Amino acid sequence: MQGTNGPEQATSILKGEGPTRTESDSLGSMEIPADVYWGIHTGRALLNFPISRRAIWNYPGLVRALVRVKQASARANKEIGVLEAAKADLIDAVCERIIAGEFHDQFVVGVIQGGAGTSTNMNTNEVIANVGLEMLGKPLGAYGFLHPIDDVNRSQSTNDVYPTAIKLAMVFGIQKLLDEHALLTEAFAAKGREFAHVLKVGRTQLQDAVPMTLGQEFTGFAHTLQEDFDRLSEVVPWLNEINMGATAIGTGITADPRYAEAVRRHLEEVTGIPQETAPDLIEATSDAGIFMTVSGTLKRAAVKLSKICNDLRLLSSGPQAGLGEIFLPARQAGSSIMPGKVNPVIPEVVNQVAFSVIGADATVTAAAEAGQLQLNAFEPVIAHSILQSLIWMTNACKTLRVNCVDGIEANHDRLAMQVGSSVGVVTALTPYIGYSAAATLAHTALTTHASIAELVLEQGLMTADEVQKVLSPERLSGLVPATGVITLPTAVPTGPAG
Repeated sequence: MQGTNGPEQATSILKGEGPTRTESDSLGSMEIPADVYWGIHTGRALLNFPISRRAIWNYPGLVRALVRVKQASARANKEIGVLEAAKADLIDAVCERIIAGEFHDQFVVGVIQGGAGTSTNMNTNEVIANVGLEMLGKPLGAYGFLHPIDDVNRSQSTNDVYPTAIKLAMVFGIQKLLDEHALLTEAFAAKGREFAHVLKVGRTQLQDAVPMTLGQEFTGFAHTLQEDFDRLSEVVPWLNEINMGATAIGTGITADPRYAEAVRRHLEEVTGIPQETAPDLIEATSDAGIFMTVSGTLKRAAVKLSKICNDLRLLSSGPQAGLGEIFLPARQAGSSIMPGKVNPVIPEVVNQVAFSVIGADATVTAAAEAGQLQLNAFEPVIAHSILQSLIWMTNACKTLRVNCVDGIEANHDRLAMQVGSSVGVVTALTPYIGYSAAATLAHTALTTHASIAELVLEQGLMTADEVQKVLSPERLSGLVPATGVITLPTAVPTGPAG
């Protein structure tokens, strides 16, 4: 049996020499390689859409989702009596084999295609039918015994199968992303605990600000990621609204009135995921709004993750002439000309994933807007854009955690030196000596390179004990909001303006 590495190789097989079988459709006849499980509709798609080298089998979650929809449909059709029990059971058994990982290389049509996903649906129908025929001991293509459309596609249309399947595939993808996202969040939280008492200089607008701890910075990264975990989790229920039973445009033509509820229940059973039939099937068949919601939420997560990677690159910059506050794990030589140079390659690759997700969101937005009347013909590029983004984000979270965050170390000496010479600590003194005096101290410290503590003592503004308590790491970082041992000056009451 010939498997393929993509549409290009499948097309080559289609045009190549060797045994063939003849299949026919409303446009005529076509020679199909004798030992492939796909048929004429898939063959025409291979010739019509030489666009992407990426076949739908590159998205195993989509293959599983398509097959789960077919399995649920077969069970529903059997239950309501519109498909022979033997045929329904055979389709069911084939679907289980595909779910287990068999025959994925037969899902060969390119993910980018015209026809609103019809080629993907037909590829699925043909593979299931031909595997079933083989199990019956019948020749491939002998559709009189099990037909791709009359049997496998019974009560269905591409226009309800495809959107339902890509929603389900997105749920699968989000679940995997959430697993990795949670692990990455905990990795940052662990570093927050590890660096809890490592004092450093905070920065706003890339300028020195007030002190904080490195632990606070990394804990902030963890909380940022947790927010996006929550937002991505909230999207999943919206993807569980399906339009099965809508058939062509939402009127349910060719489907038994009992089918929609039966297939919903069976799809819920075979996936373990709650499913809800849309209240308006015409609206649900034409509207692509949920895909913009998913894509936009994913873009938000990607942008925020990219911002964190920007910070990691800044914090580790140097190691001599940059900030140099943290050490990222050295993963590979950074230059073919500069010996010893090591680059922050892991954050850099995550940045690039984020850029791709941002671009994919623009594609999804354009495709959602481009739908007309009762159908959006551009769901294939929507599916490709979101499913690729989910896979890339999942992989990015994992490589960032394993190859970077887990191995980050603090540059304790440099951090201590920066805090000791920073004029940002003067902010902690303003409640005691006033803003004007503090500003003068800051200017003097910058011009003379003297420490703030030394200047305060020289000018007799505070005692050594008071300075030590106010400028303690706990007080500077806000871990202890107030020491309770220094009295704040009280304002002198003023009378009403005359």
